[in-house]
Amino acid sequence: MGQVLAVVSGKGGTGKTSLCAGVACALAAEGQRVLCIDADVGLRNLDLSLGMAQEPVLPFTAVMREEYPLSRAAVHPRLSNLHFLTAPVTERPENLDPQRFAWLLAQARESFDWCLVDAPAGVGAGFRLAVQFADLAMVVTGGDPAALRDGARTAQALEEISRAEAKIVVNRIRRRFFQRTRSTVDDCMDAIGLPLLGIVPEDEHVALAAAKGVPLFQLTQKGAALACRHIALRLLGCRQPLLNL
Repeated sequence: MGQVLAVVSGKGGTGKTSLCAGVACALAAEGQRVLCIDADVGLRNLDLSLGMAQEPVLPFTAVMREEYPLSRAAVHPRLSNLHFLTAPVTERPENLDPQRFAWLLAQARESFDWCLVDAPAGVGAGFRLAVQFADLAMVVTGGDPAALRDGARTAQALEEISRAEAKIVVNRIRRRFFQRTRSTVDDCMDAIGLPLLGIVPEDEHVALAAAKGVPLFQLTQKGAALACRHIALRLLGCRQPLLNL
């Protein structure tokens, strides 16, 4: 039985979508069967970070409503065990049936080891749809005060509506910022109130990979790509070192 991991953030600009793609690719590279679902209805971007912008991809609503079987999910051109369903652009998240989405996730658990759901930023209807039936949640935050405040609100909302086991990833870390503010990752954990899953450095290769239309791991095995691999291995139960700040 596979697990559903909701990837969430309290605000935009945390790098949530690129992190979701990086961890999904890393899990697939470890031999796991992975399904990615872009749940950011109306504002889909996960295809860019996965390097699948040119691939024909079904919206998850087509499978959710049994118009197509889950086996028709698009296959990644470089990782044959990574599949993808995109978000619809002509619907609103509050109009989608949560029970049908739960049915889709149940199908994903039967067919895949991991299903990563990229939720929209914030705690609105799309967030609730993504986390309500998830097994795990990865709260992506930055280290700045605004991101931490929003991350804390996201953690609170998670606790109210989901039984998912939640952990945080502090993304786009700039070493100089932490040094000048005399803050630490422990301060981020205290501010949000969740255990740490990983820390990821600011890395120009993330934007470069999206611009080139290729997954991050194809450009580099260091920086953010290495951090994503460590997160994937922790999800698989392997102990991995944290980035040294």
